[in-house]
Order: sequence, then C-alpha cells, then structure tokens
Amino acid sequence: MQTSLRNVLPTLLALLLGYGLMQMGNTLQGTLLSIRGSIETFSPTEVGAVGAAFWAGIVLGSLWAGTVIARVGHTRTFAALAAVAASTALFHLLAIHPVVWIAARALTGFCFAGLFMVVESWLNSTASGETRGQILSLYGMTGLIAGIGGQLLLPAGDPAGFRLFCAVSMIISLALVPIALSRATAPAHATGEAGISLPRLYGQSPFGLVAAFLCGVTSASFFALGPLFAHEAGLDTGGIAIFMACGTLGGFAMTWPLGWLSDRMDRRLVIIAAAGAAAAIILALLTFVPAKPPAWVLYFCVAVFGGSVIPTYSIVTAHVNDMVKPGEFVAASGGLLIVLGAGSTAGPIVSGMAMSLFGPRGLAYTTILAQVLIAAWGVYRIRQRAAPPEAEKEAFVPEPAVPVGTELVPSS
Repeated sequence: MQTSLRNVLPTLLALLLGYGLMQMGNTLQGTLLSIRGSIETFSPTEVGAVGAAFWAGIVLGSLWAGTVIARVGHTRTFAALAAVAASTALFHLLAIHPVVWIAARALTGFCFAGLFMVVESWLNSTASGETRGQILSLYGMTGLIAGIGGQLLLPAGDPAGFRLFCAVSMIISLALVPIALSRATAPAHATGEAGISLPRLYGQSPFGLVAAFLCGVTSASFFALGPLFAHEAGLDTGGIAIFMACGTLGGFAMTWPLGWLSDRMDRRLVIIAAAGAAAAIILALLTFVPAKPPAWVLYFCVAVFGGSVIPTYSIVTAHVNDMVKPGEFVAASGGLLIVLGAGSTAGPIVSGMAMSLFGPRGLAYTTILAQVLIAAWGVYRIRQRAAPPEAEKEAFVPEPAVPVGTELVPSS
C-alpha cells in the first residue's frame, strides 16, 4: 500500500464503513419491500412502481442535495438525511398502501442520494492523484459486498412481520456512528456542479447514453422485481435472499475481468458480448428450465446474469469518459446519472406491467428486450464510428452500486 494511501486510511475506513452500512440497509429494504408488497397483495405493477420511486428520488436528490451540503456542511447533512431515511423505513409499517410506499421510497432515494454525495465528495477531497483510482475501486467493491450482505440478512426475520423493517432502520442509523466519531475534518466546500448538456453528451457518445438508459431499465427491474420472480419460481425467504445475493455476487466476480478486457479492446464489443450473454441465459431459462426448477439452477442462472449485467454500467461510463474531454468528466457522469435514473425509473414500471400481463415471464421478456437493444445499438454504432485510440482511453474503475452525481474523478 502506498504511503499516501496509508496516511488517509483512518478517514477512508470510517467513510467506507458508513457507506457499507447504508448500502447494506438499502439493499435489504429494497428486497424486503418487494416481498412484503406481494404478501400485501400489491400487483406487480405496484411493486415495480415502488422500486421505480427510489430511482426517481435518487435523481432528484443528486440534483438538489448538493445545495444542502453547501449550506450546512457534510456532517450535518449526513446526520439529517440518515435520520430521515431510518425513520422512513419504519413508516412503511404504519401505512401499508402502494401510494404511500411509492412516496416513502422516493423520499428514501432522495436521502440516499445525498448520503452518497456526502461520502463521495468527502472521499474525493481525501484522495490524491496517486490514490484516487485505488479509493474509487475500494468504494465500488464495498458497495457490492455490502449489497450481498444486505440480501443475505433477509432470512433473519419474517417479511410479513416488523423485525426486518426495524433491522433496516437500525442499520441505516448505525451508519452515522463511524462518520460522526471520525476525527477527520469534513471538506470545507461541496464538490462544484458542472454544466450538464444531454444533447452534447449524446453527440459525444450516442452509444453510451442509450446504453446507460437500458442498463438502468435492466438493473432496476432486477432489484425491484427479482424477489417477486424468485418467489413465483417457488423459492422461500432464504432462497430469495440467496437468489438476489447470487446475482450481485456474479456482478462482483465479473467486474474486474470485464473491466480488464475493456481496457484492451473496443469497450463496445465487451458491452455487446455481455448483453448477448445476459439475453441468452434468460432465454435458456425460459426455454429449457421447468416452471419450478431446482434452486441451484436459478442460483446459477442469476449469477451468470448478474455477471453479465451489473458490470456493464461501469464499462459504459469508461467508454463515455474515453469520448469526452478531460475537463468534462464530472458533467458527463452527471448526465449519465440522469439517463441511468430515467431508465431505472421506467424499468420497474414497465417490467411490473409486463409481469401483470404475462406472469413472472414478463420480467424476463423486458430484460431480454433491453439487452437485445443494447447489443443491436452497439453493433450499429460500431459501424458508424471507430473506437478511440488506445492512448486516449481512460483506465477502467468499477462504479458504485448506486452511482450519484458526485464522482471520484481527477479535478480539472
């Protein structure tokens, strides 16, 4: 470990521990709401709308939470938003109704966007040019590991009861502790906002913008409705937890190999191959696997699916960064976030409607369509524009599980 990284390790550990606890509570809550919604006889469309609301809140929070940070500082913002997010987790028990849950989930997304912005901008101020890539890699991997941990907490209680909701609230509240007790000095100023122009970004990377939207459609649909799909496939609570964890674990395992490969060839080819693999594994599941397959078959298929889908957004981000100027990295990341959030908002709604019409296969149909569109658009764009020269490519780094508008990129 480099000396410069060792010097900031106490601050880094406190921030990553707080972030990990937030992400653990967030993933547990998302899966829990999907299952509890089914228990409360919410339709798949309503369950999808609850999942979509979180991403709508993420986009709004990413656009507006920076103003709060600038006014009251990082520590106060983190404490206030964590308190609201922890309280909102319990509010789902007080009013069990789809409309109320949609509003509560949107508020949770807004809070989490602000929480992640606090952590990311704090880490950015701590990082140097020599350590920024390492810190961002640790940050992305922490999110994936915490997500797996959150999924595996699901069997600790009955989704029809109240204990798991209390656990979510406690975990989010505990995220306050390492950051509140850290002796590190918070950044004096929040990361400045850069101008975002989606038309300009589309002109620089048409493939990247469309692919980011479809990545949002796929990943948000999976995390919002995957538990419902697994339940309909015959898995119990523990099986659903393992099913969702296997999807995230597959993404964790394949992030570095696919990233390494994308650094050595046209990134669009890697994205096309990953999209094709995701569509193929789902199609094989629908075609050759019975309606109530053995659990290990579902675990294997979702691990391959997660390994194909979850790393894709990181590669899309790297591809877009290859196409924009160095001083436009933050604006490009913010633009990609808006597009990803739009796809993540639309995806669960469309997938939920498809599940209402076609049953569990509706989620598979939506996902296959999104992945086929990524591959087809990629093939078309390769024919229109050559890949950037190797000398202009940015190094690949894994993106966090819930990316927001503040990115750990070298300041211009």
